[in-house]
Amino acid sequence: MGNNIYGVDLGTRNLKVYSKSLGKVFSEKNTVAIKGKDRLYAYGDSAYDMYEKVPEEISIKFPISKGVIADYNFMQTMLYEFLEKNTKGKVRGAEFVVAVPADITEVEERAFFDIFYKSSLKSKLVLLCKKPIADAVGLGLDVNQPTGIMVVDFGADTTEISVISLGGLVISSLLDFGGNRIDESILNYIKKNFSLVIGQKSAMGLKETLASGIGGNTEASVVVGRNLLSGLPVEMEVTAETVNDAIKGDLNSICNSIKMILERTPPELAKDIIHDGIYITGGGSQIKDLDTLFTEITGIKVNTCDTPEETAARGLVKIVSDPKYRHLAYSKKTRILE
Repeated sequence: MGNNIYGVDLGTRNLKVYSKSLGKVFSEKNTVAIKGKDRLYAYGDSAYDMYEKVPEEISIKFPISKGVIADYNFMQTMLYEFLEKNTKGKVRGAEFVVAVPADITEVEERAFFDIFYKSSLKSKLVLLCKKPIADAVGLGLDVNQPTGIMVVDFGADTTEISVISLGGLVISSLLDFGGNRIDESILNYIKKNFSLVIGQKSAMGLKETLASGIGGNTEASVVVGRNLLSGLPVEMEVTAETVNDAIKGDLNSICNSIKMILERTPPELAKDIIHDGIYITGGGSQIKDLDTLFTEITGIKVNTCDTPEETAARGLVKIVSDPKYRHLAYSKKTRILE
């Protein structure tokens, strides 16, 4: 393996690529703006800035939905533009290792492989790795040991809860639930209780600034929306208490799912998890005091990290660079990397 290796995490909300040679993670919103039927008008952060603001002839699309590739062609086009820009053209002939959710079909998994293997990047090698395992390695955990590791990846469209041991997945559940649903809950709660229609971005902003796993936050934030009664745009102050009321049910759903996985975990692995704790990662894990909530519900300590959105991408490069972990990556051509 050389240095021209890229770990790629095709997240629903953010595209993350870790370059081994540069030791850096490149990240942009996984969004494209399409003009007309098929012309790429903008991508990444620029396209996301246009979200909820575009004229009729421009549409905003998210190529990844529910953890899988929803628009193959636009995802491939964005990847090419993104990689060419950030690597200064040094991406051709490179090696790629790509994170894939554990609970997807063979056809969906194949799309993650083909989007690189059949691209104009002329990849030297394309490998796949289950995302929970990449997360664990990116968190600095030795997944090869006969030790139970529980990882909760709280993403935008999905939440993946997994138990890992001896380099494999003992249990994994991909929930059709993530940060986007929490945004929608905030949006719908404000609409129902205050007759105010706000945008998805505004709801996400409230989540990021005011949401808490355990409540008690006394802060507030001002949003602008359309009053349903007058039809006019108005400003309104939204309190943290309002946001927490809106998302309470969603957070309880995640807690219940974690408890269900713990109930299915073999006793010897459960003992390890109780000792070492649960590891949470993904963009959604940055909700304030979410770790405290999970600990209160499960009675198990919860471990966080500084850059939860980058763990999978960083772990992927480590997997193919370290002989100890190489067997965790596989190709759709040869299945196992020898």
